[in-house]
Amino acid sequence: MRTDKEMMIKGIKKLALTVLLMFLAPIVIWQAFKNEDHPFYWPVLIIGLFLAIYAVYMGFKGIHTIVDALFGGKVKR
Repeated sequence: MRTDKEMMIKGIKKLALTVLLMFLAPIVIWQAFKNEDHPFYWPVLIIGLFLAIYAVYMGFKGIHTIVDALFGGKVKR
């Protein structure tokens, strides 16, 4: 069993995006709650919640990709 380096790099890139989203999503949500009387409150809050959910999703996908790269999960045909 060898490590698939291309797949490993894809997983690391996904985790890097996850880290970026983990910082960005709470900032956007905090800005929305800070300006509750602003007309863009709901759109900004929805975008922040979407970013938070996407961060969790990308975290799972990144870890799954790295595990597949290490242990040979998917066979390429």
